[in-house]
Amino acid sequence: MERSSRTAQPAPNSDCVLVIMAKAPRPGTVKTRLIRSLPLQAVTSFYRCLLDDTLALARSLAGVEVAIMCPASDVDELAGLAGPRVNVVAQNGEGLAAGLTSVFAHFAQDYRSRVIAFNSDSPHLPPSVLKAAFETLAAYDLVVGPTYDGGYYLVGANAANPSLFIRDGMGTGSALEGLLSQARVLELSVGFTDSFYDIDVADDLIQLAAELEASPAKAPRTAAWLKEWGDAITQLRTGTSD
Repeated sequence: MERSSRTAQPAPNSDCVLVIMAKAPRPGTVKTRLIRSLPLQAVTSFYRCLLDDTLALARSLAGVEVAIMCPASDVDELAGLAGPRVNVVAQNGEGLAAGLTSVFAHFAQDYRSRVIAFNSDSPHLPPSVLKAAFETLAAYDLVVGPTYDGGYYLVGANAANPSLFIRDGMGTGSALEGLLSQARVLELSVGFTDSFYDIDVADDLIQLAAELEASPAKAPRTAAWLKEWGDAITQLRTGTSD
């Protein structure tokens, strides 16, 4: 059964909620594909920076409630990190598909008619893209933000569709294809936001480092981490790491 460690007040006069899909920043459980390229503790610290900046991005959206959906074991830790204005909710079941299903089962009700699930590792996304995603839900049943690797960084809906994520695997090369296939089965209309990239592997990290070097204000905590680990990232870029 879903449980929340803290119930935040909804944004006044808003029917929009942005739900960040997150995990507690514990070694060996987050950004695991980067562990082959960087020390374990560095990767964990990196994820914490991504999450902090993602929360800041979410809070920058006027009139949008911010929440977190996470595994039950992570609720207390994430509630402490997120602060008192963010509702942290434990998902039903294990895995990302269960988490996404829980987002819409929990939030797509009452006054909230536009709900978006957003990953925790795209704090460099322009706020205008998130605003456009909420606007898209006025005309479509679903909104999807595709990633260049065949996944998606956000998905939004204006109602719960329990079977939508049966074949889901956000972050994999077939995730978007599986989601759109299931949307067709359910006869749901789909709108799209701009394609973007999230941070899964070393090449993504290199791209992010270049972007935030030019514009660190997009994600300041992450930019500071990237500056601290600049030598290691340069080695990844040039192929000279051990």
